[in-house]
Amino acid sequence: MSSPTSDALLGPADIRELAEALGVRPTKQRGQNFVIDANTVRRIVRTAGVRPEDVVVEVGPGLGSLTLALLEAADRVVAVEIDDVLAGALPATITARMPTRANRFALVHSDAMQVTELPGPAPTALVANLPYNVAVPVLLHMLDTFPTIERTLVMVQAEVADRLAAPPGSKVYGVPSVKANWYADVRRAGSIGRNVFWPAPNVDSGLVSLVRREEPVKTTASKREVFAVVDAAFAQRRKTLRAALAGWAGSAPAAEAALVAAGVSPQARGESLTVEEFARIAEAASFRGAQHPMAAARRAEPPKERQ
Repeated sequence: MSSPTSDALLGPADIRELAEALGVRPTKQRGQNFVIDANTVRRIVRTAGVRPEDVVVEVGPGLGSLTLALLEAADRVVAVEIDDVLAGALPATITARMPTRANRFALVHSDAMQVTELPGPAPTALVANLPYNVAVPVLLHMLDTFPTIERTLVMVQAEVADRLAAPPGSKVYGVPSVKANWYADVRRAGSIGRNVFWPAPNVDSGLVSLVRREEPVKTTASKREVFAVVDAAFAQRRKTLRAALAGWAGSAPAAEAALVAAGVSPQARGESLTVEEFARIAEAASFRGAQHPMAAARRAEPPKERQ
């Protein structure tokens, strides 16, 4: 691997010069806040544990700050960018600033939520400064769509980082926490100040590390079935699970029966359950007879590989 110099990375003046040349003004609609500090992007790459053999997918590369730092460390980088102007300009920036690595870069001009395949070898890592307004759905989509992604490090709004990494029983434990844990072991991996962005956001940012589970959650229920229980449990998080799952199960007694069969107290609340316990509830419910809506839906679906 070549050894690009630090001059290849983008600083504050480079970012503003590029933006001005392209007529780019960061928009709140797309949650655009560009990283302008080379030390920060290198810190992100180090914290992500990017290896020389890694194929890294990056979502929302913007003007290329993190992209260049990833190219220094990884074998290959595939960037997914929705913005027409930014997508059009990024390959030229890579070629100009890191010509010896340009053949290791690929761009996918698309909405990350619509991406189902990537060019080249399968990705092994996901590293991204995710737009705040779509961070969780994009993260879950990428983890679900690309099972070869072993390690993930995302920079998100601090509040979102706290929710993703929250353990059961925490006040901020909720749907993102459980669904992320379905795929990976999740932890907070640091904080990022506001002054490393342009424009500076009104909130702090946090790093979240996700290491894919060596073994998936053991259950005969599908991901769709488990996530349906999670969504129902937190839709009315102040209620007991017996009440919160009544609509999902068809009635409060049916919900209680599924909970008891799963070994979960009907008086518990969703915020106290692990992803394994949610899976047991879904599994118990799917075997409780034809009247259960989830069981009926399951029988009506054609056979398919469980996600």
